[in-house]
Amino acid sequence: MGLTRARIAVDAMGGDYAPEEIVAGAIMAAAELDLDVLLVGDKQQIDSLVKKHGVKDLAQIEVIHAEDVITMKEEPLTGIRRKPKASINVAMDLVKRKKADAVVSAGHSGAAMASALLRLGRLKGIERPAIGAVLPTIVPDKSVIVLDVGANVDSKAKYLEKFALMGTIYSRYVLGHQEPKVGLLNIGEESSKGNELALQTHQLLTDNPQIPFLGNAEGRDVLSGGFDVIVCDGFVGNIVLKFAEAIGEVMLQIMKEELPKGWRGKLGTALLKPNLGDIKRRIDRAEHGGALLFGVAGICIISHGSSRRGSMFNAIRLAKEAIDNEVLEKIKANNNQQIEEAKNHTETASASSK
Repeated sequence: MGLTRARIAVDAMGGDYAPEEIVAGAIMAAAELDLDVLLVGDKQQIDSLVKKHGVKDLAQIEVIHAEDVITMKEEPLTGIRRKPKASINVAMDLVKRKKADAVVSAGHSGAAMASALLRLGRLKGIERPAIGAVLPTIVPDKSVIVLDVGANVDSKAKYLEKFALMGTIYSRYVLGHQEPKVGLLNIGEESSKGNELALQTHQLLTDNPQIPFLGNAEGRDVLSGGFDVIVCDGFVGNIVLKFAEAIGEVMLQIMKEELPKGWRGKLGTALLKPNLGDIKRRIDRAEHGGALLFGVAGICIISHGSSRRGSMFNAIRLAKEAIDNEVLEKIKANNNQQIEEAKNHTETASASSK
């Protein structure tokens, strides 16, 4: 990236608990993850919070003033155009000017995506971006990436094919799956199942040698560990994501309410305390931090609007992992290869017809 240490711009004003929790999580990340944080937002508020948290060494933390913020009630495109000095826009501009390697925001997700598209632009060969969320599976220490989970309500088969390619790269180089298993979310395992979009996408994924396509995945397969990449349109993906998050919250709440009941429960809870912590880390959405916006010419992590410091810490960690593993560069190289192969195929077909 041309920078010796990862420099991550954080939209300090975005989110339900901004700037207090966002700043706290960013300070934690700067201290523990060996990176520099650029806190973007109201300088007076942020400076006060940094001082409140007792930060003495400011070498890893820089405050960049932004005079405005885009609220959740605003229409995304209108908001980013009407407020060029909003915190999310200023953060994106830092990446565009190569002053930062990534942006992390828990603010308006639509505004973050629109700002990324307008300021950073799409990668060559990518027609639509996708939001990819990493979820835990029932297999210990194994995650699955699901995309798209909300960037595109309506999709075409060729978009989903690109989502599968980008998800494969992320799964291989960040999640550590050397031979990722890619699945298409559908209502049945058979290739004949699904609507027109599913049928067309299935054929494209089958025919693409760069995609290790295993076949259709049903809803029960998403968290089974049998797949490393799950591809779907943003409408379905967002429902899957929110449902998975809700299941995690329900499980945590049930354990909190039921385990301590009676003296046996209290004794068992005390004995199982270390294990319960591990369970929480596996299923709590805060542990996953956020989702990567694939297909734009920069690294952008979209975090939960309800993010607190722990979730923000993990969102920044996700950004650093994407930087360290050069995900953006690998996606670019893959796209360029595909474009070149398509060009050569067209030229060969044209020459043969003469």
